[in-house]
Amino acid sequence: MLAGVEGLGLTVFGDVAHKMTNVVAVEIPDAVVGDAVRSELLSDFGIEIGTSFGPLHGRVWRIGTMGYNARKDAVLTTLAALETVLRRHGASVAAGGGVEAAQGVYGSAG
Repeated sequence: MLAGVEGLGLTVFGDVAHKMTNVVAVEIPDAVVGDAVRSELLSDFGIEIGTSFGPLHGRVWRIGTMGYNARKDAVLTTLAALETVLRRHGASVAAGGGVEAAQGVYGSAG
């Protein structure tokens, strides 16, 4: 997931060297309403990503890869859906960049 969000051109929040392996915090792009994107991901794709609380609410999403959501197909689907919804909301993201970057991590073993 980390490679995928970076492949979309999104900024990872915090120090990547000290991040948890099962959650990626992603800065919400400027001019994008984070809760609207989250809502559309859920209603259109059945994908739920987390918000943040306190001073980070509206600035950071939390995307988990635990259990079923750690599967390759779930990661790739989430990245493709996130790209689609972000484009609908006017964000400039690399076309196919998230899935391509994640596929690069999976390589032929994935």
